[in-house]
Amino acid sequence: MEKISRVTSKGQVTVPVAIRRALGIGPGDAVVFELRPSGEVAIRPLRRRRLSELAGVLASTRPYPGKDAVRAEVGRRLGEAVAREASALG
Repeated sequence: MEKISRVTSKGQVTVPVAIRRALGIGPGDAVVFELRPSGEVAIRPLRRRRLSELAGVLASTRPYPGKDAVRAEVGRRLGEAVAREASALG
């Protein structure tokens, strides 16, 4: 499939609708341009990964304390901060 676009004075090119649909890209998506030894340029979408897909990618350096432990720690620290402010007000 061949489509023609013109380069603007700012170096921008509009990707034709048929090509966008074929690549599954839309506004805000990134594309990669690859210059091949033959002089041809290939364009491919740069797929974004969902945050949920990244879960477990990095090895943990310590065990996760769990939701209840985190809430307890946040509550403790918040209570300390409120007590400090109250004592400063006298």
